[in-house]
Amino acid sequence: MLDCAPLVTAVERLADRFRALPQSRLRGVAEAGLDLARELSCAAQRLELPDREPLLMPDDGVYALGDQIAVAGHDLLAALAGHPRRHDVLDEALRSVAKVEELL
Repeated sequence: MLDCAPLVTAVERLADRFRALPQSRLRGVAEAGLDLARELSCAAQRLELPDREPLLMPDDGVYALGDQIAVAGHDLLAALAGHPRRHDVLDEALRSVAKVEELL
């Protein structure tokens, strides 16, 4: 069984930080935030629908990034619940979230 609690904590913390960033700082890290949301979303889709090419999360603007990170992270958590041996996916997600968090 996967312990996904660290990913829940990391995704929520990062999403909250994106939501709280001033516009001037947000614009500087927006690309990294969107890339992360897309990466988490694609990872979830690959687990749930391995025979289909993942759909790319849209760019809904810098002010939606916190929400997009949270949604994509929770989608991945839900997908991981059905794949309890995919430590590799969990570990990669944690590393990716940490890399973006270092930018803030």
